[in-house]
Amino acid sequence: MRPILQAGVCALGVTLAATAAPAPAAAQTLRIALRQDLDVLDPTLATTYVGRIVFAGLCDKLFDIDEKLQIVPQLATGYEWADDKTLVLKIRPGVTFQNGETLDAAAVKYSLERHLTMPGSFRRSELSAIDHIDVVDPATVKITLKQPSGAFLSQLTDRAGMILPPKATEAAGKDFARAPVCSGPFRFVERVPQDHVMLEKYPGYWNAKAIHFDKVVYQVLTESSVRLANLKTGTVDIVEYVLPTDAPAVKADPKLRLAVFDGLGYFGITNNVGNGPRADNPYGKNAAVRQALDLAIDRKALVGVVFADMYAPTVQAVPESSPFYDAAIKPPERNVEKAKALLKQAGVTLPVKLDLLAFNNPDILQAAEVIQSMAAEAGIEVKIQAMEFASSLQTSQRGDYQAYMIGWSGRADIEGNTYAFLHSGGSNNSSGYGNPAVDKLLDQARGSVDLAKRKASYDQMWPILRQDLPITYLWSPRNIMGLSAKVTGFRPVPDGMIRLQGLALAQ
Repeated sequence: MRPILQAGVCALGVTLAATAAPAPAAAQTLRIALRQDLDVLDPTLATTYVGRIVFAGLCDKLFDIDEKLQIVPQLATGYEWADDKTLVLKIRPGVTFQNGETLDAAAVKYSLERHLTMPGSFRRSELSAIDHIDVVDPATVKITLKQPSGAFLSQLTDRAGMILPPKATEAAGKDFARAPVCSGPFRFVERVPQDHVMLEKYPGYWNAKAIHFDKVVYQVLTESSVRLANLKTGTVDIVEYVLPTDAPAVKADPKLRLAVFDGLGYFGITNNVGNGPRADNPYGKNAAVRQALDLAIDRKALVGVVFADMYAPTVQAVPESSPFYDAAIKPPERNVEKAKALLKQAGVTLPVKLDLLAFNNPDILQAAEVIQSMAAEAGIEVKIQAMEFASSLQTSQRGDYQAYMIGWSGRADIEGNTYAFLHSGGSNNSSGYGNPAVDKLLDQARGSVDLAKRKASYDQMWPILRQDLPITYLWSPRNIMGLSAKVTGFRPVPDGMIRLQGLALAQ
């Protein structure tokens, strides 16, 4: 096993294990470095981006997306809209789960209903358009929606479309995530929190010819310098996130390859405006105070200093490449005087004190410190609360925060970036935000299949959100990955997932 370079207590900040175990044969084990630990290995309950990367090896979906964001078959071989509310799926024959159970229409119905009804499900709002599901025959599922939806099919290209084995899932109960069973090319072996997840090849995988590794190890390396060091030494084969300031070092190394491509998501500050007692303060209750912080932040300077101008400043939930992007809604110029005037108008005691929760990745903490400095000039005293990533997610979900620096990796359709976070019934609405006008526009957009009409609804929504600021959008990230030059078959899909089908290591 190749030794992993970890953060150490020595002066250089990294150290190499003194004794290395014998290396396995080349191309047998793929090692992927993750920027942070994932939360829970249950697609119904999971929320993390890095968790989705692990799920890409563990769980297939009904559909996938390609480099051009086209929906392509995976566990479903095709679909047909019988009418504007009835979706008929054809299920791929001969597929088995990693425990030998057959994947059929009944398993699809079971999994979608579990996503819809399980307590704590984060897939509920993604699938809430479903009215009922019928098994037509072992290879055919009929999904009836409450209303037409132009976004529903895209929900089945991610965790909401992951299918679980009914018998094994029911038998495991609340312990399912300890040893998850799914239908992907690799099955679960072990997880050591804060360290790694190991998967091994499932021999019965329906597309086995596309798999060229016996094992895949997802190694948690939160320090960007440590990820880069491990990539340079060949200890890991792929780094799923290279810090923009480290990109030149990867590009200059002939043994490495830098992959930079557009993403789908955003990064911002989720503001607690109604999720428990921590919202009961001037920042949570008065939109003018949130607007003051918004105006105190120089987004262009922020992404320049922290991300070497490789990201784009934004105030929207989708990047400029999205057909739903509203070119009329631009990031505001920094205006400290106007920010001070807003605080005076709000009648708050200065300085306004704000606890800013941030997970402890160095780049995110640096961004928080830049915001802290900018906010101070406007009369807002920001106290940064650094926390391990999965713990920070749990903290936000229970409402134990005021403001939280957090991003969303994004989905091909705008609904995946908005509905669950901004609708009053959204499963990811940890801010506790609720605005009837926004709910109406989100429901209106969800209920249409006409792209122009859907965009018009979202265009009406942005000005409201710019006033309320349940989320202060800051920048649109790009996918920046580092790969060994030996890696072949990598596909730069905008969602940033590392698809193991077709990946190999040249000898």
